[in-house]
Amino acid sequence: MVISGPGGVGKGTIVDELLERDERLWLSRSWTTRPPRPGEPPDAYVFTDRETFEQAIDHGGFLEWVEFLDYLQGTPLPEPPPGHDVVLEIDVYGAQQIKQVHPDALLVFIDAPSREHQAERLRGRGDPEAKVVARLAKADDEDALARRLGCRVVVNDELGSAVTEIEKLIADRRQVI
Repeated sequence: MVISGPGGVGKGTIVDELLERDERLWLSRSWTTRPPRPGEPPDAYVFTDRETFEQAIDHGGFLEWVEFLDYLQGTPLPEPPPGHDVVLEIDVYGAQQIKQVHPDALLVFIDAPSREHQAERLRGRGDPEAKVVARLAKADDEDALARRLGCRVVVNDELGSAVTEIEKLIADRRQVI
């Protein structure tokens, strides 16, 4: 399952809640070359330098990766425990790459109720204004790509409702597989 969406829409919070509620979900931690944001948990990503990241690319260590704004981020080849469903919390460009490799993946795109709401969340987590502007500029393109990919779109206007909606999508997918 891929959870994607623009910056500041609450992907991480939703994924944390899903993991808390469903012990059969396993989160693959993405790698990034950007520094941690103020207050960001140290296990939010595998924080690494560009050279180490590029070496992992050269050795085929990623399921997908992308250069985003001024840093690299990617998903290492997942190794979940037996009986677990893999959750990837990545951007929609990564979701596009995953769909090419795993066309049956469940793609969920999280969005904010409005771009104004998204901007407030980005500022609230400490993003500098230049990053807020850049992320908002990309958000509509990300939304358009998600819809072309056939992602299920969930608006995160209330956390509990958004998580419950995704739980239903997971349950439906598990019945099919």
